[in-house]
Amino acid sequence: MTDYVTDDAPLARTGAIRLHGPAGFAGMRKAGRAAAEVLDAIVPHVVPGVTTQELNDIVHREMLARDGVPATLGYRGYTHSTCISINHVVCHGIPSDRTLKDGDIVNIDVTPIVDGWHGDSSRMYLVGDAVPIKAKRLVDVTYECLMLGIEQAKPGNHMGDVAHAIQQHAEKHRYGVVRDFCGHGLGQLFHDAPEVVHVGRPGTGPELRPGMFFTIEPMINIGRPDVKLLDDGWTAVTRDRSLSAQFEHSIGITEDGCEIFTTSPAGFDRPPY
Repeated sequence: MTDYVTDDAPLARTGAIRLHGPAGFAGMRKAGRAAAEVLDAIVPHVVPGVTTQELNDIVHREMLARDGVPATLGYRGYTHSTCISINHVVCHGIPSDRTLKDGDIVNIDVTPIVDGWHGDSSRMYLVGDAVPIKAKRLVDVTYECLMLGIEQAKPGNHMGDVAHAIQQHAEKHRYGVVRDFCGHGLGQLFHDAPEVVHVGRPGTGPELRPGMFFTIEPMINIGRPDVKLLDDGWTAVTRDRSLSAQFEHSIGITEDGCEIFTTSPAGFDRPPY
């Protein structure tokens, strides 16, 4: 049985799903827009030769410029303001002195905290002019998976409906859907209930109700869905070293559908930008 609580309940990790009111939606719109603007601002800097640490520093400055602070900085010992995942890195790539190369695909994941609310979003970027067609196709299908999942995010549906839409589309293209990581509830907490898995059966899982806030963030591999964690304790890579892609939006369930808080103001929701 799934428990739901209103947003005036004590802020604690009880496992219950929090239902937010108008103030929560207003807070998430501001935080989500900040996240989207940061991802827009990084576009001209994602070029061959730039280091991922340089991109991290730009992200940090852009968050501060929008009265935000990076949720990842200091989170469980993480020491950077963003996660940057290149090619076969599935998620949680740590910025470093590694340089981007012509033909790379890269995911940049940001979560600014603005007035106590978390705006969580990630996008794929194509580096240079030599990105292979198969990599571009993976990126396109991954974005389609995200948006098909969002189409199922409406009152009366279940998390399984979101997951099934994503899984069905990815597997139609013979891609693997990562099971080891998932989306999550958010708001005034970075990670909250419910878990948002990206594989499942229609009609299963928690019922979607107005006021729920969560991320949808499918990670799709060209090869098998299996991943492994590197010795740094953060970086997850595909076991078969196949390419991986991810997109993420933060959304809120409304009375008749959902609101995407992290849509790009510049129209840069999917590459090419």
